[in-house]
Amino acid sequence: MNEERLVAWLGRRAGKGRSPGGTGGIGGIGGIGDDTASLPRFGGRTVVTVDQQIEGVHFQEGLDPAVVARRLLAVNLSDLAASGAVPRHAFLALAAPEEFDHPTFFRALLSACRRFGVTLAGGDLATSVFLHLSLTLIGEKSPREAPLGRDQAKPGHRVWLGGTLGESAVGCWLVAMGARFRGAGVELPESLSLQGGVRTAAARAVRRHLLPVPQLELGRWLAALGPRRAGAAIDVSDGFAKDLHRLCAASDVGATIDAEALNSSTPRSFAALCKALELDGAGLVESGGEDYILLFTLPKTVSPPPRFRAVAIGVVTHKKRILLSHPTGRARRLAPRGWDHLAQRG
Repeated sequence: MNEERLVAWLGRRAGKGRSPGGTGGIGGIGGIGDDTASLPRFGGRTVVTVDQQIEGVHFQEGLDPAVVARRLLAVNLSDLAASGAVPRHAFLALAAPEEFDHPTFFRALLSACRRFGVTLAGGDLATSVFLHLSLTLIGEKSPREAPLGRDQAKPGHRVWLGGTLGESAVGCWLVAMGARFRGAGVELPESLSLQGGVRTAAARAVRRHLLPVPQLELGRWLAALGPRRAGAAIDVSDGFAKDLHRLCAASDVGATIDAEALNSSTPRSFAALCKALELDGAGLVESGGEDYILLFTLPKTVSPPPRFRAVAIGVVTHKKRILLSHPTGRARRLAPRGWDHLAQRG
């Protein structure tokens, strides 16, 4: 059983009564299959998410504990960004080997929490043969704000990306090849012989992978539009194609994506970097994963402010299929490729 089937099965058993990914949930709770859960007993203002990071699965062994801490918080904050919530409190479960540098980890985590207005309110500590972290975040929203679930996309909405795709996947590949943080900088393996702008792009890709920046401000702007003007939103973590399929399935719609607009959303240096590393740039854009940007829809009359640098890449359709259209007029189905946490393959 892969992740999608397990989540669908669990949603049915939990009495969700709708396809996983929506904001309906049990008694109005959006949670199973979505980025966050909204708790109706608190007026819909309390939003909760939980995510875990496992050494050897989500990050390489021996990663600087300070980087582990900052990454752990960032990937969780990205889920809150997809709901438009303001982060408030965090609860940490940490299982680590005896030799783990706890003080370095907690100094970095507390510093990152202060930066985003988060209070570390509690948790649990244990000893383990490998590093395993789980963080629960609690955020707040106003009842007047849009729910920003995955099930709010409507035919005719435009599809938007809040940032670039593919860089994190290249960064993951570079880390596997030996790229590391050294102090405040990125150290690349000399065996790759990267120079000039390509080397700069490689260092940026490693940062995108290890230290993602959650788009909280964009999420807050989307929520502030209110239920009548906002659309759907999802955090792109398992690959653009897979997460787009999730959003469309939850909203019972399809989409047509402009391939030229999708590829133009990447930095110019990205193509040069992929060429130098002999990587499939287009494939990484579609399904590389761990981009931690927002994928969202809006009515055609609404556009994000320029400061967000969001890019319109397509349109939501009635037909329940997802197509990638090319300037030549050709179109192909966009398969839901990406990361599956149970199958552990793309």
